[in-house]
Amino acid sequence: MSFQLGSSLLDACVLAVLAREDAYGYSLTQQVREIMDISESTLYPVLRRLQKQDYLTTYDQPFQGRNRRYYRITDSGIERYKELLQEWVDYKQRIDSVLLGGKNSE
Repeated sequence: MSFQLGSSLLDACVLAVLAREDAYGYSLTQQVREIMDISESTLYPVLRRLQKQDYLTTYDQPFQGRNRRYYRITDSGIERYKELLQEWVDYKQRIDSVLLGGKNSE
C-alpha cells in the first residue's frame, strides 16, 4: 500500500536532499525515489517551479565530455525547507495520534 503524497511533501524531500549537497537531475531523482515513487518527468517540473520561486539555482559542470546541470538550494530555499519540515513534524504527530491511538511512535 502506498499513500498519496502532496506537492508540499515532494518539495520538502527535494529541498532536504539539496540541503545536504548539490545534485544533478538523475542523482536527485534516485535519492528521492528511495522514499517515494517518482519519475524524472515528474521531478523536472518540480525543480523548475522551485527554481522560479528562488528556492534553487543551477550551474553546469563538465562530465565525460558533456555538461551536467546541478541544482543548489538557496538561502530562501533553506528557509522554505525549515518551514516545510516543521509542518511535516506537526502533521506527522497528528497522524500518529490517530493511527497509533495517542501512543508516541518513537
